[in-house]
Amino acid sequence: MPKIVRFYGIIIKMFFKPKEHELSHIHAIYNEYVGLFNIQTFEI
Repeated sequence: MPKIVRFYGIIIKMFFKPKEHELSHIHAIYNEYVGLFNIQTFEI
């Protein structure tokens, strides 16, 4: 799970290997909040 960027306390991580994790998606993490963004459908 590589970190793409960190700014204003928000960490963006990308999961793109299906064998390691579910479908390709991006995590946006800020303190206790986590946003999951599907790369293929752009759903949150």
